[in-house]
Amino acid sequence: MRSVLCYGDSNTHGQIPGRGPLERYGPGERWPGILRSQLGPDWYVIEEGLSGRTTVHDDPIEGAHKNGRTYLRPCLQSHATLDLVIIMLGTNDLKIRFNKPPSEVAMGIGCLVYDIKELAPGPGGTTPEIMIVAPPPMQDDVKEWKSIFAGAPEKSRLLALEFEVLADSLELHFFDAGSVVSCSEADGFHIDAEAHRLLGAALARAVDAIGWSRST
Repeated sequence: MRSVLCYGDSNTHGQIPGRGPLERYGPGERWPGILRSQLGPDWYVIEEGLSGRTTVHDDPIEGAHKNGRTYLRPCLQSHATLDLVIIMLGTNDLKIRFNKPPSEVAMGIGCLVYDIKELAPGPGGTTPEIMIVAPPPMQDDVKEWKSIFAGAPEKSRLLALEFEVLADSLELHFFDAGSVVSCSEADGFHIDAEAHRLLGAALARAVDAIGWSRST
């Protein structure tokens, strides 16, 4: 059985658009659950989504535990052996409190990739396959989050290109979630149940396309 770690924020956790962080879609509705059903019994799909998670930043308001890099290392070791790591982060890095351009958000993703390669939690102590997923762009109207995400919608539309350049330079797999889904108008930055279904199915196809050897 092959294993895949789905590492992300509230859109991996399955937070329902326009609702609180504890209100989430069911296991079979979230995109990792859709991925699990699409890939079939030969795959073990691990969900690691946290609302508010950043790539590499301690959040001065929500807490240091929102730092994706701090948690990634023990997470990788806890779930090893891993054949594939899917990372979908970046939206929370666009909050005005961090004041980061899209290029630096991509650099944060690069730090996570470095840690994965250094720990080598793949079969036999190898580097697992890594897929970088650019989150779908935010809607222009992010409702009551407007002040927190000031300037973020415009930046979010540039993440896919920055992430793709990073993935190409590091020879990683890349997928643009915005090519198949959009954020819900309910709050402007979370995806709804139908988008979870579409994204999970699309990512399953992308995982299949990697071309796994029989010995892996």
